[in-house]
Amino acid sequence: MSGTVKERRPVVAREKTVERRKRPLCSCIDSALLRFFADLDGHEPPRDLYQMVVAEVEQPLLKSVMEYTRGNQSKAAEVLGINRSTLRKKLEKYGLQ
Repeated sequence: MSGTVKERRPVVAREKTVERRKRPLCSCIDSALLRFFADLDGHEPPRDLYQMVVAEVEQPLLKSVMEYTRGNQSKAAEVLGINRSTLRKKLEKYGLQ
């Protein structure tokens, strides 16, 4: 076996990243929802589950896109496929200005 543990760590981390990239985003959401329902442990789910999920996904999406575009709202709106005024309203809603 060649290389030290320190030398192999970046390779292992890179392999895990590649594997995650191969996995569609919808499968990550599906896994999270399966865990959510399992964690309910017989209790009723909230009545506003749709809005809860949308908010849980929308906020980090907006944050990530704004970071990716270095705060450029025009570019972020283009990447998201929404108009800039809609983006501004959403950023304000989540306190991400």
